[in-house]
Amino acid sequence: MLEKLKKLDKKFWAFIGLFLGIVLAAASADALHYTDSAEFCSTCHPMDTAYSSFSDSVHANLACNDCHAPTDSIVSKYMFKAKTGAHDVYMNTFKADDIPDVIHAKQDTTDVVQENCISCHQNTVQNVDHDVKENCIDCHRQVPHGKKDKLKTDEWNTPGEYFINGREDE
Repeated sequence: MLEKLKKLDKKFWAFIGLFLGIVLAAASADALHYTDSAEFCSTCHPMDTAYSSFSDSVHANLACNDCHAPTDSIVSKYMFKAKTGAHDVYMNTFKADDIPDVIHAKQDTTDVVQENCISCHQNTVQNVDHDVKENCIDCHRQVPHGKKDKLKTDEWNTPGEYFINGREDE
C-alpha cells in the first residue's frame, strides 16, 4: 500500500495539499466569523440576559464583536478575542461558581466599546456636548442591549466593577 502511494504523481499530491489547505482555511474563516455572532456568545450562562436584550435592540443586526472587540485591524481584533476568549473559557471551565450574575466590562473592554461607539456614531458625537460623562455607556448603557427585558435586575443597569471572589480583575 505504501509503495502504491509513493508511486503517485507529485502533481496529485500537490493538488491534494492545495485542496486540504483551502478547506482548512475556509473552515477556519467560518469558525472565526461564527465566534463574532450573538448566537455563539450566548452559549455561556452569564450571557443569557445580554443576548435576550440585545436581540430586541436597535443594534441586533450587529455582531457582538462589532462593539466588544477592536475594529482598527484584524490583528488587534483577533489578539483581543484570543485574550478574552481564553479568560472566558477558563472562568466557565474552572471557576463557574465564581462568575457573578451580572458581568461588568473590564477597563480594556470599556475602552474598546467607547472607541467603537465613537467610530460608528462619529457624526452624532461631533454635534453633542459630552463633558458630563467619561464614556458613551455612562449615559447610553441601555442602547445596545435594549431597555425592556424581564431578565434584567437593577444591578444590570448600574455601572460597576468586575469582581471575582472579592478581588478586582483588571
